[in-house]
Formats: sequence, structure tokens, C-alpha cells
Amino acid sequence: MRALTQDRYGSAEVLSVRQLPRPSITDSELLVRVRAASINDADLRLMTGEPYIGRLALGLTRPKSAVRGRDVAGEVVAVGAAVTDFRPGDAVYAEIETGSFAEYAAVPAGRAWHRPAHLTVTQAATVPLAGVTAWQGLHRHGRLQPGQRVLVNGASGGVGTFAVLLATALGAEVTGVCRTRNVELVRGLGASDVIDYTRQDFTRSGRQWDLILDVAGRHRLADCRRALTPRGTLILCSGAGGRWLGPLPRLARAVAWSPFVGQRLAGYLAMADQRSLREVTELIEAHRIVPPVERTFPLADAAEAMRVFATEHPRSKYVIEM
Repeated sequence: MRALTQDRYGSAEVLSVRQLPRPSITDSELLVRVRAASINDADLRLMTGEPYIGRLALGLTRPKSAVRGRDVAGEVVAVGAAVTDFRPGDAVYAEIETGSFAEYAAVPAGRAWHRPAHLTVTQAATVPLAGVTAWQGLHRHGRLQPGQRVLVNGASGGVGTFAVLLATALGAEVTGVCRTRNVELVRGLGASDVIDYTRQDFTRSGRQWDLILDVAGRHRLADCRRALTPRGTLILCSGAGGRWLGPLPRLARAVAWSPFVGQRLAGYLAMADQRSLREVTELIEAHRIVPPVERTFPLADAAEAMRVFATEHPRSKYVIEM
């Protein structure tokens, strides 16, 4: 099979498409013929090996796994002996640890679900990581309730676009924060108000929200608190931060402050799981959200896609099609 691989950490120049054997599967896995896979910030962190603390799990001097990519959308080719929910031919999607920028991928059955029939495979490829991350931030950690005022800081990226879609579908009054060129995109996702951060700082606007989902991660916690209602909730889900520890110091400060202030401050690391993916799928199947796609690339141009993703500011999602 063809796959996008790397043998050292660095920029997109370390990536190349080459031939590899198809992956083998365990009793609890699926072998999936990958049709499309979207690019996420997590793929950049795996490519660069930053923040450095991540190398404790990813490989100290070089990646343990050579193939990049986390989102999978495709068809089941084979199932492990212990798998009962899927069979060959099923259309599925999932988030895996790595290995989806390839023509075949091994997918844990406990992370996969049947993809919505009315979505294209390209649209479906955008859902697992970004959709589940946004869902867990709003629903599980943010405890969003219908009618609440919700602000999504970083509303035009992968997780941010899903956050606007999901919060709107759940009955919230949504404000999105993005740059000038993305204002109409965010408004089209369902945001009732959009703040252009190049012209206005939402933390100094004098307005307050019941729930802030901070995807961008560029403001001080004290400034974000000023934009919360007295009993509001700030949820941090950004991977932004320093080269060594990434977002961990900011997350730790939020946890340390929270017991001593009236507002709830929390951070989280999204976990790929079938339950969350099923819940997002139910909203998609009810036609309450439609995943946006900005650009597509063939697998042969996957390294270029990663370069563009790393150097530009994507709107919604980039997808690699096999």
C-alpha cells in the first residue's frame, strides 16, 4: 500500500509517500480501506515532535510509528475474531492513534462507528477527531444547556467549526471568534454573532458569556475570566503552548485556580471513544450539522498538504483523498 511516512521529526520536508506492507490486525481491530483522512493539529505535533514532552510517548529521537494521520473514513475489509459490531463492506469512520494517511489502516473496533450515509466520504473524514473533541468540550466538560450564551474562541479551525455547529444544534446562542476572512464562514455555521479578533478583543468587550470554549489558547486566564458570567465556565482544549510542555502549564493553572473562584475553570484532553462518536453521528444523521471542507489533496500531495496546513491558517478542514 502507499502511505505518507516519516523517519525523523521536523517540518513537512521529512514526509514522503512510499510503499509499505498492509497493516496486520488484532482480534479487536478492523482492517479499513481508507478513502479519505483529514488533517488535524495533532498530526503536526506528531510530525514535529513538539511539544517535546510528547516524545516520551511518541519516541524520543524519532517517531515510533512511521505513518501519519489520525482520522479515518473508509470501508471495512476484514474484522478481528472478537469483533461483533462490524463486518466486511461496512462504511465506517474513526480516530486512531496514527496511520490513516495510507491506503489501509488498522482501526480499533471500540473507536469506530458506522458513518452517516448521506455524507460524502470526504465530509465524513472531518468528523472523528475534531467533532468528538468539540462534543466532549461542550457537552461532557462544559455541560452546555439550551439557551446559554456560548463563545467559541478559534471558531474557524477544525475543532472550532464543529464547536459552533454543535453548540448551535444544542440550542445555545453562539458567538464565534475568528479573523476577518473567516467571519462569513463562522456566521454560516450558525453563529448568531462573530467577533473579528483583529479588530476587537473579546476579553475587553464588556460582554460576558455562560460558557467559553477556548480552542485558540492565546489569552491569559484572568482575561478570559473577565468575559465569563460570575458562575460561568471556561473550558480549555487548545494544544497551543511552549515547545517543551505545550498547553500543560496553562491547564494546570486553570485546575489550581478553579476551587478558589466562583467560575469553573477546566481543561481536558479529548479521548477517542465510540460513545462520543455515536452521539455526534446522531446529530449528523438528524441533519442538524453539516461538516465543512475547505480543501482536498490526493495522497501523492499529502506532504504538500501538511506544509500548507502548517504555514497557513486553514478554514475548517483539509482532507487527503486516497
